[in-house]
Amino acid sequence: MMLRTFLPLLTATIPLVSAHHGFAQVQHKNIVYAEAHGVGLVMDIFTPAGDRNGLAIVDVISGGWDSSRGKIHDHERAQVFRIMCSRGYTVFAIRPGSLSRFSIPDMVTHLETGIAWVKEQADKNGIDPTRVGMMGASAGGHLASLVAVTNGSSEVNPGNDKATVKAVAVFFPPTDFLTFGSDSGPGAAKRIRQIALRGIPNELSEEETKQALISISPARLVTKDAPPFLLIHGTADEVVPQAQSELLQAALMDNDVSAELVLKEGGGHPWLTIHEEVGRIADWFDQQLGNELRP
Repeated sequence: MMLRTFLPLLTATIPLVSAHHGFAQVQHKNIVYAEAHGVGLVMDIFTPAGDRNGLAIVDVISGGWDSSRGKIHDHERAQVFRIMCSRGYTVFAIRPGSLSRFSIPDMVTHLETGIAWVKEQADKNGIDPTRVGMMGASAGGHLASLVAVTNGSSEVNPGNDKATVKAVAVFFPPTDFLTFGSDSGPGAAKRIRQIALRGIPNELSEEETKQALISISPARLVTKDAPPFLLIHGTADEVVPQAQSELLQAALMDNDVSAELVLKEGGGHPWLTIHEEVGRIADWFDQQLGNELRP
């Protein structure tokens, strides 16, 4: 039964303290975690100004497969960092690159490298590398889902050198590029396929193109090793159809993986009160990761 509920280089090393809505977190900007083709790959690290719970959240920063700093500001407006840090989490806001330079497979590799870096730096940052959660929205939700289902759960595949996480929560992710856009007509489908295939050779046959699309479609790649998922999608989303979350949930449940889908009535891409659903994600991570500082 399907479970639903309606409802470049290191450029700054000085911590920035932000205080919003009565809580402060410390932000370390542009921390280099890897290099690709001579370009530094960076993340921001948000640490609680108060008590820490020893747990980590990887927040995948990408919208339209663009990971410019403006996308971090989008997550700030959604209160992701404030809410997670208020629960004691350390948040690693990983920027895996943008389509202006990298393909989706490149970004997957970058995100995997970033997760491994988070685990390698666990002692330094005071986190448990076996209890890492991951989240993302839209393209960030797609990349988070793709990496999670292709690397498996840290429960099944332990080890600090692996890009595994214990739980994944995503907003309105594209999950199946073979069906994406079918509800909006061939024009929309063609546009999203062009985006998805950017950086992949143009001379592919029809079958090779299909396989390339499958290779970046989380809903087509789920195994029993996948971690538990929480998916949240707006019923009025005109960018990513609600069916995309439904397809991933169905694939997960078909493989006996826990998957909850929360449908936000009237929610678009995103919605003004999305911080309320961020709070719901925090509650879910508290349970999945064993947060001893939960409210």
